[in-house]
Amino acid sequence: MSPKPQNTLRLCSLQVGRVAPLCIDGRRILSGIGKRPVHGPVAVGRLGLDGDEQADLSVHGGLDKAVYAYPAEHYPFWQTQRSTHGVSLFDEDLPPGFVGENLSVEGLLEHEIWVGDLLQFPDCVLRVTQAREPCFKFNAVMGYAQAAKDLVLGRRSGWYLAVHTPGTLMAGQTATLQPGARSLSVAQSVLSKRFKHLR
Repeated sequence: MSPKPQNTLRLCSLQVGRVAPLCIDGRRILSGIGKRPVHGPVAVGRLGLDGDEQADLSVHGGLDKAVYAYPAEHYPFWQTQRSTHGVSLFDEDLPPGFVGENLSVEGLLEHEIWVGDLLQFPDCVLRVTQAREPCFKFNAVMGYAQAAKDLVLGRRSGWYLAVHTPGTLMAGQTATLQPGARSLSVAQSVLSKRFKHLR
């Protein structure tokens, strides 16, 4: 099998989710972090994937955070962390979408993706806008209090995407990376001043 070109990534799995209650420290909080895989093509509009919802539009969703992509390469790390913290007693693979991402991708990591880059899928073009901003809901889903800090310091944030050209997406597709201005990588933006409280 020939090696994958360095400027492409593969969409391993595609997920959407509706807003639902999430229990955190005895409180019921609405969240859209729970995502489930979708098979077949999914329509992508300016505000994201058809069938996907966000609970707090001040930090998720909108034109600049319409879609969230996350490298599948990071999943073994989270599986190990959960086991280390006694959250998971079994060596089970985490399901796609566990981190709350719409797109589980492989082939490119945060230091290889830059704000302003375009991801050109066969029927849709997405633009990288920023790193994911972790919150207490992420800690709750991961099951331990330092998860958000691990995400930031390890530069395992994934990235938000704006919809440059609406269309459709489907698991198994490949996207070509078209470089933008290249002034700030996603890995660099993870450690921006807004996350200093997590260091």
